[in-house]
Amino acid sequence: MFLPLLFNSCKKDENEAPILPNEEELITTLVYTLTPVDGGSSVVFSFQDSDGDGGNTPIIIEGILAANTEYTGALSLLNESVDPISDISAEVLEEGTMHQVFYQTESNLDMLIAYSDTDTNGNPIGLLTTISTANISTGTLTITLRHEPTKTANGVSAGNIENAGGETDIEVTFIVEID
Repeated sequence: MFLPLLFNSCKKDENEAPILPNEEELITTLVYTLTPVDGGSSVVFSFQDSDGDGGNTPIIIEGILAANTEYTGALSLLNESVDPISDISAEVLEEGTMHQVFYQTESNLDMLIAYSDTDTNGNPIGLLTTISTANISTGTLTITLRHEPTKTANGVSAGNIENAGGETDIEVTFIVEID
């Protein structure tokens, strides 16, 4: 007597529209350009993995920053596996409330990073930054793009990734030398 009721309650509504997930974009290239505020040559950190995960080893270019210098930072994200090349950073900017870039440094790397751009809710996106270097040091800088982070979680708007949640779209670690 209960079996027909059980089967009917599990029947899917055929008129119900399927839920389509927001597909991740392939990001083959990350370029972080740091330009000294007081003038001088830009320093470029880049990651390029033209075939995506697996396969060929990514090409990573790192740079040396000057001590006691302020830089403006601009992050560019691309998918170079398609023609024409897809500018993922434009999509991140357009969907700003759904993305945030996090910049994590080792404690021995003597630099501070601040967000310079915000989404429509006033929360950081992270495509534009300001960096202030201090003393001579060496360490790592990890750049992580998160899709659908909880931007209102404790510390997230200040760049703390630990409470952010969401899905990682790309994460790259660079060795940074401040000289």
